[in-house]
Amino acid sequence: MIRALTAVPAAAALASCARDRVPPGTLKIGMVTDTGGLGDRSFNDSAYAGLIRAKERFGVYTTVLQSRSAADYQPNMTVLANKEYDQIFAIGFLMQRDVEEMAGRYLHRGFSIIDAIVDLPNVTSVTFKEEEGSFLAGALAAMVTKTKQVAFLGGIDIPLLRKFEAGFAAGVRQIDPSVKFETKYVGSFDDVASGKELGGVLFDQGADIVYVAAGKAGLGAIDQVKVRPNTYVIGVDSDQDAMVPGKILTSMVKRVDIGVFTVIERVVHHQATSGHLELGLAQHGVGLTDFKYTKDVVTAPRRATLDRLTKLIISGKIVVPFTREGLASFTRVPL
Repeated sequence: MIRALTAVPAAAALASCARDRVPPGTLKIGMVTDTGGLGDRSFNDSAYAGLIRAKERFGVYTTVLQSRSAADYQPNMTVLANKEYDQIFAIGFLMQRDVEEMAGRYLHRGFSIIDAIVDLPNVTSVTFKEEEGSFLAGALAAMVTKTKQVAFLGGIDIPLLRKFEAGFAAGVRQIDPSVKFETKYVGSFDDVASGKELGGVLFDQGADIVYVAAGKAGLGAIDQVKVRPNTYVIGVDSDQDAMVPGKILTSMVKRVDIGVFTVIERVVHHQATSGHLELGLAQHGVGLTDFKYTKDVVTAPRRATLDRLTKLIISGKIVVPFTREGLASFTRVPL
């Protein structure tokens, strides 16, 4: 389980960075969070786990600067670039333009961005096949639902989140096309109150399983399941299963930590640190958790079905849609 951290005010983080005293020759790795910050128990915490793993493995020096708003992205990256950090991670697609500008300005610094592609010689772009892990989540939801209605709650309605949505809906269809599927978007990744409200609406409308891919806003929807019998949520990005044991059916883990660690490993070993790194089921970049608290529901036959689906996806026999248009033409594959 990724450990949650209390968010550090940006000013305090900048002051700390300004006081850095690093032994000569030590690689310096910096990270700029999105506005969800550390402690989201999801996307940013997963990235942070990869940073800490690399620190422990390779002895690199690390700093994390947290962003209260989008206006903090470039200032935070500028601080790290001016302090001569060797690799600077931008955690989130919202920083795409900022990375383009910063990488063009600081040609001798390495940059990495998660969930977006920046085609510059000093930038590594790390993306994921979220639709593949979401397909497995949808298949499981269709096997478990009693009301024959499941739902997806996303953060912001953008192409990245539609990968989660389309994959989840396709997985539901693969198992049982008669299961009703609903979708709502919070319009934010950090509005916990709205996440809770919309999660409640989806449950009230009849869904008994809600797949929540909304960053910190998703914590509100997860809170809903605590007081609703016979309902589940599916977590996202990090292993969220222990947040409400037995009520989180599984989590679709997006191994941002593996992406971050892999880039740092390449830096350490003086390997190519630009280009596009894409991680899916075959690379263990996405997948479901081990059902530690829900084994009574996720039975051996259901787990066997998920294993079969995983193999079919990796072999290419199932091509998971990642857009609504692709979902519209998706057809079931015989198992």
